[in-house]
Amino acid sequence: MKLRIIILTFSFLFSVAGFSIDKVVYGEDNRVDLYDTSPLYLEWARSTAAMISKRKLKETFKGNWEISGGTLKDRNICADESFTDQTAAASCSGFLVAPDVVVTAGHCIQRMSDCKNNSWIFGFGIQEHGSDEYQKVENENIYNCKAIIATKLENDSKNDFAVIQLDRPVLGRTPLKVRKKGKIKKGDRLVVIGHPTGLPTKVADGAKVRNAKDEVYFVTNLDTFGGNSGSAVFNEDTGLVEGILVRGESDYESHPSRGCQVVKQCTDYGCRGEDVTKITNIKELQDLLKRRGL
Repeated sequence: MKLRIIILTFSFLFSVAGFSIDKVVYGEDNRVDLYDTSPLYLEWARSTAAMISKRKLKETFKGNWEISGGTLKDRNICADESFTDQTAAASCSGFLVAPDVVVTAGHCIQRMSDCKNNSWIFGFGIQEHGSDEYQKVENENIYNCKAIIATKLENDSKNDFAVIQLDRPVLGRTPLKVRKKGKIKKGDRLVVIGHPTGLPTKVADGAKVRNAKDEVYFVTNLDTFGGNSGSAVFNEDTGLVEGILVRGESDYESHPSRGCQVVKQCTDYGCRGEDVTKITNIKELQDLLKRRGL
């Protein structure tokens, strides 16, 4: 497991580096904003959330808040890279599986202090080209962690997941359906929705399962970054959530002559791949869904 804090060259790129595990772009960069995606993916995205430090939320007037954070250009990412003018505030991603239950990566939520210091924001995404409305959020879209139902972060097995209970049911958003039986297989087509490098919601499709032999996780060529940790990974053909994005290749590398960082590029089947915790591996979640009849 390659925590970004080990790689000192990149440690300044992301102010919440402790939550971030590296990822990368494979082949063409398939990340798009919400206004550029399909109606189906847009509906899935409504049930995904950004984990944002409470320190980055400022109340502008009663019931309305503004999300603060630097841009990728502020973090020495080369200006011609994608999305460098957008506010990058999220430290992790997550997704709704029951009215008051969110799933994320275990390295994002390990203890109650992680819960208390962060909020879960729904709707942190760009719906219209050029709009900055994504930085504004109303109370109804801000949720907090009430309890950790389960969390694991294991070096040996590579198990990495967290299931958390929110302070109240999420209104107006449908919990996502997850795989409950059977197994994902090599070649299955995938879509990921989350917050790469802390950015507003991005959707990335065009990926496949590279290896699904391990019981705990499978390997993909998804275009993901730190901040995508906890993202929902969907089976493009069934619409079911197959797993949680948890770790991968290094995100950025130094440009040899420009003095700034560029996205690391890999071929579709090059580099180490991006690891996804299998949703069927999370017994605590499967038991919870069964008890609730979901």
